[in-house]
Amino acid sequence: DSPAFYAAAAMANHGPSYGLDAELAAKRAAKYDKGLEQEVQQWVKGVTGVDIPNPEEDLKSGIVLCDLLNKIKPGTVGKINRGRMPFLLMENINAFLLGCKALGVPDTDLFMTVDLFEAKNMNQVIQCIHALGRHSRKVAGFSGPYIGPKLADSREVNFTEEQLRQGANVLPLQTSGSHGNANAKGMFDNSREIVKGPGRRH
Repeated sequence: DSPAFYAAAAMANHGPSYGLDAELAAKRAAKYDKGLEQEVQQWVKGVTGVDIPNPEEDLKSGIVLCDLLNKIKPGTVGKINRGRMPFLLMENINAFLLGCKALGVPDTDLFMTVDLFEAKNMNQVIQCIHALGRHSRKVAGFSGPYIGPKLADSREVNFTEEQLRQGANVLPLQTSGSHGNANAKGMFDNSREIVKGPGRRH
């Protein structure tokens, strides 16, 4: 391997975190859901046939994730980098994220490349894969296995002209007097005077 590879690898591994980074890492570790991780491990194996006993290391190259996408919808990731150069592996992770988005995974469920490549936030990585598993139910031609609860179908609601007119005539609670039309003066101090010292009012 070239010196550039080792230099890039050294940059990617920042070693132990200190200060605020350490505090954030501890918080993330505290809310890490082992049960969700196990569901994801079983699902990934069910779809790809690949064991990922250590997701942090086993998913870092992005190769398993890209294979996972292509099993759900063939051709989602056109080119999977199988080399070991860090920038190639990060390209795989990015391709996975773009593929997730294309299959309907919301932005809020996605992670950043460094969350996986530098193991900055494995909790978010696991959540993203779980979200992909839920959304895979809606992918035509994919017969499972699936993971998580079935997503509700979005229904279009159509109102009649009459219903829309009736809705326009309903006053919000606040405008019709939410205090039974009580006089606010008797309930609140409406004085706008500012006292700036003994006996001085402005």
